[in-house]
Order: sequence, then structure tokens, then C-alpha cells
Amino acid sequence: MTNLETEPAEIVCTREEVRGAQVLEPRDVPLGGPRAMNVRRTLPQRRRSLIGSWCFADHYGPDLVSESGGMRVARHPHTGLATVSLLFTGGIDHLDSAGNAARVRPGEVNLMIAGRGISHQEFSTPETTTLHGVQLWYALPDATRHRPPSFEHHAPEPVHPRDGAELRVYLGSLAGSTSPVRTSTLPLLAAEILLQPGTSLDLDVDRAFEHGVLLDAGTLDVDGTALPQDHLAYLPPGRAALRLTAGDAAGPVRALLIGGVPLGEQIVMWWNFVGRTHDEVVAYRDAWQAEIGAEAAAQTDADERFGPYPAGQPAPLPAPALPTVRLRPRG
Repeated sequence: MTNLETEPAEIVCTREEVRGAQVLEPRDVPLGGPRAMNVRRTLPQRRRSLIGSWCFADHYGPDLVSESGGMRVARHPHTGLATVSLLFTGGIDHLDSAGNAARVRPGEVNLMIAGRGISHQEFSTPETTTLHGVQLWYALPDATRHRPPSFEHHAPEPVHPRDGAELRVYLGSLAGSTSPVRTSTLPLLAAEILLQPGTSLDLDVDRAFEHGVLLDAGTLDVDGTALPQDHLAYLPPGRAALRLTAGDAAGPVRALLIGGVPLGEQIVMWWNFVGRTHDEVVAYRDAWQAEIGAEAAAQTDADERFGPYPAGQPAPLPAPALPTVRLRPRG
């Protein structure tokens, strides 16, 4: 999924020391169009830019497609990052310029690694009546960010670490379950956790990781900190265990646990691009605009960082105007 803001804000994180759980509030973002799809964005923000390699988190729904129009995101570019699509209800069809076409459903994951450049589109399926899920991005380290693009789809088997608890490990390892998906980044984790009311779950986690817990439904306590719905709890490195406790009154809990080794690199992130300098991002934008302009003019000799693309698809999205100031590194 793209960042469809017409004037994407530059978010520059302030460094602050965190010892316990830090609760990060979501920001409501309309993604454009006459019936704008709204998302709740918890990464990036001024209080925190990254959790491990994770650099972007949009949480949406449950939305009635008859009212919102569903997800209709035409072709758009990415560089230097990977997109992770997770659904709780509904279905989304993916098509990209590397020749991949796949549908993601609840309990499955689509991972697209952009590398040096890719373009893709995402549309909710015709039979989807309610759309509800999460879109995540992680930044690729300098060692792999220029690699060729790739795509993987995975449907993990649920595991039950105790009565009243179920989890699915989409990326990385947790509770004895390991995903086979190759991420081309530093070690990381993405898992969906379901808890029945009143259930506590103790999880062994990697001390080297920082973690985030995004609450989708129910009431949840994260290591002694109450986490409001739609908020993200940040936990710094150094802990070997994590306790999640579901409240008794608000029904079952659904949460997403992400984590990873700190990236340790400064990144420049704007619109759908992750680079290392302002000039690099400008070059990505120029390449995208030149490429879609050449397609519109039926030129066949253009450099195709983000293509080629199957014919007969909706028109690609043009890049918004760059800010009038230089983009600053963060992380």
C-alpha cells in the first residue's frame, strides 16, 4: 500500500531514553480520493521513527466497503524498503512490476521487498464487504537496499502457547514457531496474538530486539502498562520476556507484536521511498515521473527502475511535489 497523502509530512524523530513501555498515539490520516480511506498511523512519528527496522505502520478498519470504497491503490513505486500486508477481515489483490500476483486473506502475509525499485497496486477483492488490517514497512539496511525486488506469500499455522492464547508468526521466530519468509534485513519479528478475556501470556523474546505492540481489539496490559486501543507500545532492548494480559470486560484481544534489532543507520523517508540522502530521494522521484511519462507517451527506450508493468491496469499515481526544504536523515 502507498502513502497516499498529497503532501506527505517529513517526520523527524527526537531521541529520548525509554526504560519502560512508551505508549505512542495514532495519527488519523485520510489517504485521498472522494471517499477517502482513513488509517491510524503510529509509525513514523516525532517521538519514534523506527522499531528495529520497522519504519511505517498503518492500521485501518473495520470499514464497510459500501461506505469507504475499500482499498483502491493504483500502481505506485517503492525503493529501499519492504511492505508487509496483514488482514483481519477481507481480501486484497496484489500485482507488481516483478511479475508477482497474489491475494492476501486473514491469517496470511504478503511481503514485497522493493530493493532498488518496484511498483505495485493493491485492490480489495470484489467479494470483500468489510476491510480491516495493517500495512507495515521496514527499511532495508545499506547492505541489501540495492538488491533486486522480490515477493513472498505465507500462511502460517497458528500455535497455542497456552489455553486462551493463539498466535501466528508471519516473520521471524516466537513461541517455538519460525516463519520461512526471507526478509533481507536485520533479524526482526511480526506476529499476530489473540487472547481470550482475562488471559495472561508470557513470551520469551530476544534481548537484542526492541519491540512494539499494536492493539487492534480488546483491552491489554503490556508489562504493567495499560495500552489503549489503536495505540502502539514501544519497548526498548534488554528484556528477555514480555507479559501480555487481556482485560475481562471488552472481549477478546487482538494485537500485533513487531520487533527487531535496531537498524543503526540514518534513513531519509519521504512518500514511498527510503534512501540515505535528500538527493537520492529526489533522484527516485525523478525516475518515477520520467518512467510513467514515457509510458504515457508510448516510449519503449526509457530506463525502467520501477517497471515494466502489465498492460490494461489503472493509471499509475504521480508523485507529489517535494517539500521546499531539504529532507533530513532520521533513525
